[in-house]
This record gives sequence, structure tokens and C-alpha cells, in this order.
Amino acid sequence: MIDKVCQGIMENMSRVVVGKSRAMELMLAAFLAEGHVLLEDVPGVGKTLMAKALAKSIGGTFKRVQFTPDLLPADITGFNIYNQQSGQFQFQPGPVMTNVLLADEINRTIPRTQASLLESMEEGQVTVDGVTLPLPRPFFVIATQNPIELEGTFPLPEAQLDRFLLRIDLGYPDPDEESAVLERFQLDDPLAKLGAMVTPEEVLVLQQARRAVRVSPPVREYIVSLVQATRNNPCLRFGASPRGSLSLMRASQAMAALRGRDYVLPDEVKELAGPVLAHRLLLRPEERLRGITTHEVLADIIEQVPVPAPVE
Repeated sequence: MIDKVCQGIMENMSRVVVGKSRAMELMLAAFLAEGHVLLEDVPGVGKTLMAKALAKSIGGTFKRVQFTPDLLPADITGFNIYNQQSGQFQFQPGPVMTNVLLADEINRTIPRTQASLLESMEEGQVTVDGVTLPLPRPFFVIATQNPIELEGTFPLPEAQLDRFLLRIDLGYPDPDEESAVLERFQLDDPLAKLGAMVTPEEVLVLQQARRAVRVSPPVREYIVSLVQATRNNPCLRFGASPRGSLSLMRASQAMAALRGRDYVLPDEVKELAGPVLAHRLLLRPEERLRGITTHEVLADIIEQVPVPAPVE
């Protein structure tokens, strides 16, 4: 059931998003796993289009926030204003009150504003003037940052990075894909005609069904072994936290469900270890000076940790 519905969502998104099937699959896996996504790439490669296509495909609401140095937490969460007619304060909801939130160039705003997303991402709620308000469900944050332009940016702290289930790189399209983009958008905007494949309520049912995907003891031990290896690697100052283990398990469950199975294969864990764990690792300063990356260290770890035999 999950695989057929999600295949329909991906096909619907593919009407406007060209050549990003892998990124869409990872994004849907994160959505099913009730996580959030960090897209790290240069401007103009389709990040906003992909987010809007997902929101339309699930029949949900979409909001976009352009993060700038002068953005305040209240600009995201909302604020109370005094209503002179009623004599009471009235809450004005911020853009976080949506199903899909695109936090564009999140590393261009101050840490205080970045942190205002933490409660929303982790607990699905916001607190304004001591009053806690639930967010619409499902709630999905897609944050973007430009890895090239570093001047005037505020790198995301480890606590914030750890809240993202996956980090995805989109990359430039190849010549055939870019030609298809030009053809598709030559006469009109196909996004305007994109319809919903499911409702937000049906998405919640899919997310609940994902939790029932079985993870065998050998696969759980494999996840733990991978994460433990990041903590014991001499190139890393800090490895992945227990949240990283949970994220890898949930993402693997979601990917198995997307592929029509009710159990996780070790290969899915191995496949997702990079997108789930790489952004949670912190290199030692001397390794950074040598030009080593977390992706390279993690690739070595994945090759060294034995993969268990598949168990249904």
C-alpha cells in the first residue's frame, strides 16, 4: 500500500521536477519517517520547486521563509498583538504553521533564530509568550544552505544539524535533463496544474504504517555497529549520537516501505548511512587541514563494518 501511494506521489512530482528521482525518493523516505531534510546545494537547482511539488502532491499547505541576518524568531513562530476592540491579545501565526516549510538559506540568519526551529522540528509545537501551540500535521521542514558562499553566514550548530534526518545534495542536471526542463516550462508553469494525490490525513496513516516495518535483531546490531564505529574513529572528534541510530533505523524502515516490503534489509541501512550520518560527524581539526571529509571517513567505516546476511 505505502509503495503504491508513494510511487504515485513521486510520479506526480516528476511532472514538474526533472531528473531528481533519487532526491525525491530520499525526501519521501524522510517524510514517511517523520523527519526533516537539509538540502545543501547551489541556488537554482530545483530545491524550492521540489518542496512546492511535494506540498501540492500531499494536498498540504506550503510556506517559504527566506532566512536573513535580521530575521527574528517571531518572524517564524508568530507573535501576539493587542486587539483594541476586544481588549485582548490575539495570536498571529507565523509561517511555521504549515505542512511543508521551506527554510531557505537557513545558515544566513543568527543562531537565535535558527534555534527557534528546534522545538518545532523536534516536538511539532511552538511556544509563544508561554503558550504552547501544536503545529499542523504532518509537519515537514526542508532547509537549504549554499555550501559555496560562506561570507556572512552562521554555520548550523551540531544540535541543529542533528535534528535533520537526512542531508541531500541535488547537483546540476545533465544536458538532457536541462533540455527537458526548458521544454516543460517553455509555455506555462506545470506546477500550477499539479493536483493532490493524497490528503494530509492519509499521509498520517502512511507514517503510522511505516512504524510497523520490521527491523530484525541483526539489522539493529548492524545499525549500532556503524554508529559505534563513528565514535571510535581516530579521524573524528565526535561521532553520531543515539539520535543518529534512531534516524538511521527510521529512514531504513521508510525506504523498505517505499519499496514494498514490511522488513528492512541490511543493504538499505548501508545505502542510507551516508545521507543520515555524515552531517552529524565532526572531524578533528588536523584532518580538516589535510582535506579529509566526513563522507570519506564514513565511506571507510561502512566498508569496514561487516554487513549481516539478510533476514526477513
